[in-house]
Amino acid sequence: MRLVISALLLILITALPLLKIGADSGLRMGMAWADEGDSGDDGDNGDDGDSDSDSSSPSDGRDTGAQSGNREGRSLNEIRGVLRGLFRTQPAPRRVATAPAPIQRPLAVSSEIITRDLSAEDTAALIAQGYTLIESVDLRSLATTAQRFFVPKGTTLEDARIAVQALSTGEVADLNHYYRTSADQIDPAPTMPRSCEGQQCAGLSMIGWPQDIGPMGCGAPVTLGMIDTGLNPDHEALAGADIKVTRVAPEDYIASDSLHGTAVAALLVGNPDSRSPGLLPGLPLLAVDAFHKSAGDERADAFTLVRALDELSRGGAQVINLSLAGPPNDVLERTLAELDAQRGIIVVAAAGNGGPNAPPAYPAAYDSVIAVTAVDRTGKPYRRAGRGQYVELAAQGVEVWTAASVKGARWKTGTSFAAPFVTAAAALWRQTHPEMTPSEIRAAMAETARDLGSKGRDEIFGYGILNLGEACPGTPPSQGSATY
Repeated sequence: MRLVISALLLILITALPLLKIGADSGLRMGMAWADEGDSGDDGDNGDDGDSDSDSSSPSDGRDTGAQSGNREGRSLNEIRGVLRGLFRTQPAPRRVATAPAPIQRPLAVSSEIITRDLSAEDTAALIAQGYTLIESVDLRSLATTAQRFFVPKGTTLEDARIAVQALSTGEVADLNHYYRTSADQIDPAPTMPRSCEGQQCAGLSMIGWPQDIGPMGCGAPVTLGMIDTGLNPDHEALAGADIKVTRVAPEDYIASDSLHGTAVAALLVGNPDSRSPGLLPGLPLLAVDAFHKSAGDERADAFTLVRALDELSRGGAQVINLSLAGPPNDVLERTLAELDAQRGIIVVAAAGNGGPNAPPAYPAAYDSVIAVTAVDRTGKPYRRAGRGQYVELAAQGVEVWTAASVKGARWKTGTSFAAPFVTAAAALWRQTHPEMTPSEIRAAMAETARDLGSKGRDEIFGYGILNLGEACPGTPPSQGSATY
């Protein structure tokens, strides 16, 4: 037995240089594991630094006995550490939780250009250049045509836009941009009571909504319009409502959900006896579903929005709600401007949820559209609302009580849910002042708004919070109106 022990000791002493190399290598391997995400130690880090001052020889090169003893002690420690390491399984690297990959949200349809008012000659010229006409739609309410083309292979969208705009009738041409709903996908915890019954809702008292009007509003019939996702017409909040739903998105697209559209529709015309009563439950509503789903992204393209606007115009909509936002688009801009000037239609749009530093959101930022931002029930601006000179009016858009997609109701947040308050108010103005132009109604609502923030119009609240003075437009306001 003694001979075996002696032999083992002799082997260990002989192998000491190799073991030291192994120890150094083991240290480097341990450090590599830590770099892979294991930030904790494994209980054996007593000799991983060697940073004491006696770990190096004195400057005169002499080797003292104490230093020799220290080296022998360290060598034995190294041997023990290496032996333990030889018989110990290395721990597996710790799994690091990773966030799911964000959904890719493209700016526009790939390889497509859309036009308006293009002559037959210019259309033929594009086809001769390799463009493919996908679709041509008559915008009958505006007596014109919109078209979309495939761009020739090897031609960038920007080059295609420049080429089309160079044609004699190609001035109104652009990419087929995407637009998305202006709703926060995460409902915050409510800070208001769990009940919301008609005139008791904070959003109504904030804007001085008239308390003595019936479901038809302030008198003369007005038809409301909205472009949104699909909606659930069987929801109890929409029971008995006069709603006509039309889908204009291509049939081969995956249909949109009904979550957003149902919530917006209920704010406008929800059953007064339901859990989510609407602002004007007796007025007819034309709802156009222009959205579709693709790889988890719910969106509408500019060409489909233009078709939807024409559908509403031909159907007789006098006030249109657009709780959606996206980039500027020449074809959409021209269409909205003509609906204002030629058809006298008031268009209200959400200011977007891109945040204070985001670029202007469209269509809200167009001159012919009323841009609405969101505030909470105390008048504090919604932290994700867009800001800029285009913002015109504010209404509650934080913790708004409205219909869920299937049944019941819940709190919703986003500029999407502030816009319907202004849409309904514009309808009241249209009812009491049918002779006024959209521009005149906008000016009147701006003049009567409750100023917030910097004096006068500012980039956060616009002219301020919408204020009807608890009376139909044009009648004396109630005393102490619009308190919140």
